[in-house]
Amino acid sequence: MSFLIKKLFFTVFFNSSLFVLLLIGIQNSSNRNKVNLLVNETIELPISFIVGSSFILGSILGNLLVIDMNNE
Repeated sequence: MSFLIKKLFFTVFFNSSLFVLLLIGIQNSSNRNKVNLLVNETIELPISFIVGSSFILGSILGNLLVIDMNNE
């Protein structure tokens, strides 16, 4: 299996498991807040979901970003 496919599989598996743990962990969260976007506001979401989903999205984008610093 090529390195790119292994990396993609690991990224999807790892972040999916983090998302499932996030959903299980916020079941009893009572602190809710709205996120102000440029145009509208979101519905009231638990703060832990907002922080956790931002972390997972950053993890996905960071793993898929390829920087080759050896080619100079």
